[in-house]
Amino acid sequence: MTTKRPKKPTATEPTSGADIAIQALVNHGVEVIFAYPGGASIPLHQALTRFRDTVRVILPRHEQGGGFAAQGYARTTGKVGVCMATSGPGATTLVTTRADAKLDSIPMIAITGQVGTPVIGTDAFQETPTVEVCRSVTKHHYLVTRVEDIARVVREAFHIATTGRKGPVLIDLPKDVQLMQTAPDYDAAMDLPGYHVDDRFATPEEIAAIAAMIRKAKRPVIYAGGGVITADASDELCALVRKTGIPVAMTLMCQGGFPGDDPLSLDMPGMHGSVYANYAIANADLLLAFGVRFDDRVTGKVSEFAGRAKIVHVDIDPSEINKIKRAELPIVGDIKHALAELNKVVAPPEDLDEWRRKTASWKQSDPFHYDEDFDGILPQHAISELCRLTRDRDPIITTGVGQHQMWTAQYFKFRRPRRHVTSSGLGTMGFGLPAAVGAKAAHPDRLVVDIDGDGSLLMNVQEMATCHCEKLPVKVMVLNNMHLGMVVQWEDRFHAANRAHTYLGPIDHPEATGRGNGITPEQRYPDFVAIARGFNWQGRHVHEKAELTDAIQEMIDAPGAYLLDVQVPYQEHVLPMIPAGMTVRELIKE
Repeated sequence: MTTKRPKKPTATEPTSGADIAIQALVNHGVEVIFAYPGGASIPLHQALTRFRDTVRVILPRHEQGGGFAAQGYARTTGKVGVCMATSGPGATTLVTTRADAKLDSIPMIAITGQVGTPVIGTDAFQETPTVEVCRSVTKHHYLVTRVEDIARVVREAFHIATTGRKGPVLIDLPKDVQLMQTAPDYDAAMDLPGYHVDDRFATPEEIAAIAAMIRKAKRPVIYAGGGVITADASDELCALVRKTGIPVAMTLMCQGGFPGDDPLSLDMPGMHGSVYANYAIANADLLLAFGVRFDDRVTGKVSEFAGRAKIVHVDIDPSEINKIKRAELPIVGDIKHALAELNKVVAPPEDLDEWRRKTASWKQSDPFHYDEDFDGILPQHAISELCRLTRDRDPIITTGVGQHQMWTAQYFKFRRPRRHVTSSGLGTMGFGLPAAVGAKAAHPDRLVVDIDGDGSLLMNVQEMATCHCEKLPVKVMVLNNMHLGMVVQWEDRFHAANRAHTYLGPIDHPEATGRGNGITPEQRYPDFVAIARGFNWQGRHVHEKAELTDAIQEMIDAPGAYLLDVQVPYQEHVLPMIPAGMTVRELIKE
């Protein structure tokens, strides 16, 4: 017996709200949705079955996994990532992913089912006031109470998510509204009286002023942020650097915005940034801040950050201008346009030879380094080796959050934008694996590797099932130190190495109190390779340094999903380090 495929409605006949919502998504080019069903979203999922030929639905194993997968899709494509969940706990689980997208300016639309309109506000089963919960962590939010409004709301949501400073939009859709019918108007005019997108561009006078400041500068530095990636302005940034010879420091969000292995790259500034990036900014006489928000992890003590420099700040969001650091030349506008126009008129500074020699000497004398003679495997070595072995594969690298995230930014040299996917502003553990799911869904022919920590990986480890069932063969290299490494580092540096629940093994192990002498391979818990095999992944442990290269190559070459458990010591610290709220004078090198 064959099941008759549900009929897709036409655009002119009365149509359910659920079908209108999905058709509206299709009209905006949506091809992939990360969606987990529940009682209040059943009509939406039923509608999705009528669009099987148009939209791929990927079923995550947790709503948070779906939200981060949507981000992985959005961050690597520049398109809007779409995720869906049911009401109540489904909707609240998505909150973290929206907050994450908000801080990193990621275009995302989250659709949540809601209880029927007659019972909203009665504490009905699986009811939460989703809009109220999410007001501060979305760019905009809707509770749709009329079926006639659905098509317009979806149109507005895409407009808001993708204009100005991009961000996440919530659409909360009650179940009865999903079931109501109307003749849809997909071209209905938007109704956004409070949202004005001025396509603001730097004026010719402002561009000329930047060029004049560059011409006079003796020690200029470009400080490039995630706005460069979001605006697809990497080519323009590279052209400016080539034309002027100005060295460039890239934030965590801008890795790959300029080739990390270029001689003019200063790598990442800030708390765990390079010595030479921090020295250069501290001694600069001109700081060209492009698409950045002067995050505290970069600035440290704000009053002394770039204390000798005049600052040019170009950003699309007027609220960021002069919010943290006053700029001599503040410009609100599209960074891609500003850089393109600047490249037409800019001339190199009159004499940068001495400044370039100085920054090159800092780079030579204080590079990122680790103990290459260590008998075991250090995390920095594992990441460097992965970078070397995948250099010609142009991989997409996702990360969780913690020490491994910082080491990835330090030792993996990204050459192109949208290859580095990480939770920067919110710093959400559990981000790496589901983000890799979204990246692989968007780029099925690309190598996608999640560099993760054991603590971070466990937070969304269930997405291994998604990878297997959805045929998304991502790779995971877990740097397993059995600890919450970054917190351990702070315990060691600032709390006399007192262990306060940062050891991830049995509580009766000496390491739980910081009085142990290390963890043998047999004591590692849990067995990540056994977990991986339980999800039909391939996997391998490696703790011998001599085996590392072969193990990484095996992971890369494996035809399916693969987890490599790299066993590393927990005593290693991410260095250099500028303690929170301090300056380059307090920089810790050893």
